[in-house]
Amino acid sequence: MADERAAARELGMFLRSRRARTTPQDLGLEPGPRRKVEGLRREEVAALAGLSTDYYQRLEQGRNVRPSDAALSSIADVLDLDEVERRHLTRLAQLTRGPRPPAGHAADRVPRNARLLLAAIDLPAFVATRHLDLLAWNDLAAALLGDPRELPPDRRNVLLTLFDEDFQPQCPYWEATALDYIGILRAAVSADPEHPRGIAVVDELSVSSPDFRRLWARHDVREGVHGAKTFQHPRVGDIAVEWDAYPLQPPPGPLMIVYTPKAGHEERLRRLKAVADAGEPHEEEPPLRRR
Repeated sequence: MADERAAARELGMFLRSRRARTTPQDLGLEPGPRRKVEGLRREEVAALAGLSTDYYQRLEQGRNVRPSDAALSSIADVLDLDEVERRHLTRLAQLTRGPRPPAGHAADRVPRNARLLLAAIDLPAFVATRHLDLLAWNDLAAALLGDPRELPPDRRNVLLTLFDEDFQPQCPYWEATALDYIGILRAAVSADPEHPRGIAVVDELSVSSPDFRRLWARHDVREGVHGAKTFQHPRVGDIAVEWDAYPLQPPPGPLMIVYTPKAGHEERLRRLKAVADAGEPHEEEPPLRRR
């Protein structure tokens, strides 16, 4: 019952966040005078979705509503949800409809073929759990990002590092990167709200970081992500890369993050590989914090 109530609250907050970002103009409506809310009003969403205002209001308030697939589809159309957001909405709704079998919370593992790929590719790469704890990495990733072995096992988490106050202000495109990783964590938490690791990461960052609280409240969700950044390596210089997250299992599950060099930076990545192959020590800087 607690799971159902938590899912209903999460469903309501997600709907409110999507409604707030949708304007009347997005739907070809006249905004009208004296609007007191950002985005659409509840009654506008309800009318466009063919629902009563009271029903939709109870949905947003998380009050004893188990929406049908048809109602969810209509609401998703009105709010112009993308495919990832629709799956997120469906997962939350399914949790409101009744108890699930008890979750075993099995530990995430790195598939054998993923380990072989990490060792074989000449690109920095690592594998993280659905809650963004590091599971495995190759030498190039350690050379580019810093060696995770220098951190205690429970601190080897992408988000815990990203929201470290010493790291955050100096990282270009920090907020866009943070939103991507938060979206991955949001998908994991919605699929298994009672997972102790998800609860621990969200609770710690909610207490320690106002920025995390602000971005978490957006209710963004991601399955696969893409980004770009420039690292400043002490021996190689600036290395401009793009990075992509590849699900190793159906989301939410472990991900492989792979960095590829931007045009003109291939040689610098080759030089980084020479550094990694030589086993040269890194400068004394905490891991996963190179800019």
